[in-house]
Amino acid sequence: MSATTKDFVAEAAGNDHAHCLMCGACNPRSLKLTFEADGETVRTTFQARPTLQGYTGILHGGVVASLLDSAMTHCLFHHGVKGLTGDLHVRFVWPVPCDAPVQVCAWILSVTGPLYRLRAELRHEQRVMAWAEAKFMQRREP
Repeated sequence: MSATTKDFVAEAAGNDHAHCLMCGACNPRSLKLTFEADGETVRTTFQARPTLQGYTGILHGGVVASLLDSAMTHCLFHHGVKGLTGDLHVRFVWPVPCDAPVQVCAWILSVTGPLYRLRAELRHEQRVMAWAEAKFMQRREP
């Protein structure tokens, strides 16, 4: 990743997302996610915990959806885009254990004008546990 891209990601994630529940450094309840670029894909590892469960022993579906959405948002950051989720479709394939280490990755599927289509996957032990596809609109600065 170039210095310019690193600067953009730091600025976007730091300033615009300082209080984000998923990645915000200034939010004491944040999950403090950090993403690394791997070519066109971004990745993170997250250690799930019982305080985030829905049904006994299972990571809450809203947390799963948020992890996937966050990965797609950070994928856009790594491509120099600040985007807003316009449509999010999540498919829950397997229950995610609430104490499992999970890997989350995201990549861009297509770009049409200001519309970005992305996909993200959440994996545990190499198995896709959930995936999402979303449409994002490029955020316009006020």
